[in-house]
Amino acid sequence: MTVRHPEKINKNTNLIPKKPSWIRVRAPISNAFSFTQSIIKKNRLVTVCEEAACPNIGECWEKKHATFMILGDTCTRACAFCNVKTGKPKEVDKFEPYRIANTVKELSLEHVVITSVDRDDLDDGGAQHFAKVINSIRKECKNTTIEILTPDFLRKECAKMIIAKSEPDVFNHNLETVPRLYSSIRPGARYFISLELLKDIKNLYRKVFTKSGLMVGLGETKEEIYQVMDDLRSANVDFLTIGQYLPPTVKHAKLESFVTPEEFRNLEQMAYAKGFLMVSSSPLTRSSYHASDDFIKLKKARELSLLIN
Repeated sequence: MTVRHPEKINKNTNLIPKKPSWIRVRAPISNAFSFTQSIIKKNRLVTVCEEAACPNIGECWEKKHATFMILGDTCTRACAFCNVKTGKPKEVDKFEPYRIANTVKELSLEHVVITSVDRDDLDDGGAQHFAKVINSIRKECKNTTIEILTPDFLRKECAKMIIAKSEPDVFNHNLETVPRLYSSIRPGARYFISLELLKDIKNLYRKVFTKSGLMVGLGETKEEIYQVMDDLRSANVDFLTIGQYLPPTVKHAKLESFVTPEEFRNLEQMAYAKGFLMVSSSPLTRSSYHASDDFIKLKKARELSLLIN
C-alpha cells in the first residue's frame, strides 16, 4: 500500500515504528478479562490471543471471547510475520478436545474459534484432531457454532475430507499476503495451494461459510490486493478480513507502511463490490475479531442473497 502515517517510517532503523493513534488500545485490566484468563489457565489451554500477541486481547477477553490454539504451542514452520515459536512439537494431547469443550461450556460461548499451529510432522497435518475438537464441543455445547482457522495441510490430501466431514460452521484459512511476497513472508506455504484448499472445502461441504484474511502494510500494492480478492471470489470465499500488519518484534518481517482507516474503508467497499457476503476491514481487524457477531451477520447476508437471487 502507498498510504503512510504522516510520520514516515524510517527505513534505516531496526526499531518498530511508533503506532498511530488509530491502532493504540487500552491495557486489559477488567474483572471479566481476569475471569477468562483464569478459566483458560485452569484448563491448561493455549490461545492464539496470547501466542500471537494480538492487540485485541483486552477487548475480546472482556467479552469472554478467546481463540483456542490446538496441537501445541510450537509450529513446524517459521512465517516471517508470526510470533508463535518454531521447533519440534510435542506429541498430540489426546485429552485437549475435552478440555476445550469444557472451557467453551464454562465460558458459555455462543460461537468459538479454533486454530492451530502448523503440524507438518503429522500424516494428516492435524485434521483429525480438529475433527475431535469439533465433535467434543458439539457433545457438550449443542448450540455453540464453531469456526476453525486451519493451516494449509500442504501435501496432506486426506485432510480436506476429514475437515469437511466434521462440518464446521465456518472454515477459515488465511492467505495472509499477496503472491509476490510469499517467498519472504510465508516461505513454507504456496499461494495457490491455499486457494485450492478454500475452494475444495466449499465443494466438499456446500453449507459451510468460507473465510480468509489478509495483512496490509508489508509492501503490497492496491492492484495486488484487488487480484487476491478476485482469486478468493473465484474460490467462492464468503468472508474477507483485512487488517494492519504489526511486527511482533524487530526480528520479524519489516513494517513498510501504516494504512489509514479511510484506506481500509476503501478496501472494504471494493471487496463488497467484488461479491463477498461479509467484509471486515480495519486497522485492528484480525481473523477472529468480533467473530461471534460477524457470524450472525454472515448468516443474514446469505439469507438476503438467496432471497435476491
